[in-house]
Amino acid sequence: MKCVKFLLFFFNFIFWLCGLALVVLGVLIQVNLHNSMVIKDPSASAVPIVVIIVGVIIFFIAFFGCCGAWKENHCMVTTFAILVFMIIVIEVAAAISGYVYREKLSVVVEDSLADMINNYKNSTDDFRLAVDTLQENSQCCGSNSSSDWKNFGPDENSVPDSCCVKVNKDCGVGTMTNASHSSPDGLSRCVVEVAAGQSSVGDRWSACYRRPADPGHRVRLLSDERNPQWIRGHVITATSSSSGKLY
Repeated sequence: MKCVKFLLFFFNFIFWLCGLALVVLGVLIQVNLHNSMVIKDPSASAVPIVVIIVGVIIFFIAFFGCCGAWKENHCMVTTFAILVFMIIVIEVAAAISGYVYREKLSVVVEDSLADMINNYKNSTDDFRLAVDTLQENSQCCGSNSSSDWKNFGPDENSVPDSCCVKVNKDCGVGTMTNASHSSPDGLSRCVVEVAAGQSSVGDRWSACYRRPADPGHRVRLLSDERNPQWIRGHVITATSSSSGKLY
């Protein structure tokens, strides 16, 4: 009986620590989002609040479990069992809701990124820094491609410097002048479903693949043979070659 008591106390103590960790994590996420908020949708800012609430609930449930096991208090153990049952029901409901509304998440992100691009020029320095950091760290440019920035500059051919493979001042100016080539330091990249590899073209990305709306095609970006410092793009059919690799 004592063995069961100590095991119950031990696992509830771990449960208690997990709840405390979730509270701390939620607070840290909330602070970081407040300092550099790019996606302004309420559903995005609600995530850390939900994490904090879940952490607090787990914290108190584990508290009842620990105290009930240690003091062998029947009332506390019963309360613990009821709360655990409620948590299971809520988790099942959350899983069902997440599955039903799974498509809404992508819409929220896409709309928020579109607003991010539209508000870039007229926003604060902190906001622009957050957007630039997002693009640099994610190695992306725009919500779908660099063409999302077509209204960024007065020439409608420029992108933010954070879109460049090698970021430096004014490297994004005029990068979309030619539809098939980008500037030596600029590259049209995507946020979603990107796989890339390094090549002999220095620190530039030579092979990037993005899945367009049509799943039967791929956008392939390769270094230009005549101008290795440039990038050229082709839409190709997604078929298997003789070597079995997908092109």
